[in-house]
Amino acid sequence: MIVGIGVDVCDISRWREMVARRPGAVDRLLTPAEATLNHTSQAGRFAAKEALAKALGAPGGLGWQDAEVVVDTLGRPSFRLTGTVAARAEELGVTHVHLSITHDSGIASAFVICEAL
Repeated sequence: MIVGIGVDVCDISRWREMVARRPGAVDRLLTPAEATLNHTSQAGRFAAKEALAKALGAPGGLGWQDAEVVVDTLGRPSFRLTGTVAARAEELGVTHVHLSITHDSGIASAFVICEAL
């Protein structure tokens, strides 16, 4: 059963400009591993986290660091959930989170489906 769906887009040039203006934002919004990536990948991770929050009902109090986008050996993205985000997913009965990220024409976009068995 689908518990929630979320989608988000992030303009890569706006992300790059924001990082230049407020370098501390990267440390607040991304995990240390995500922060090492290039701006295009960072924008995709941010869009993924926004889409996940929407799929979880966008409650207040979710920590940005509590959702990390990781990739498997084939490059497929998924989330590693901890803390506040894992607690919200458990509260909703989420057993699997599907994630797709794409980059094209200066835009990073992400689509998330939260599923319960």
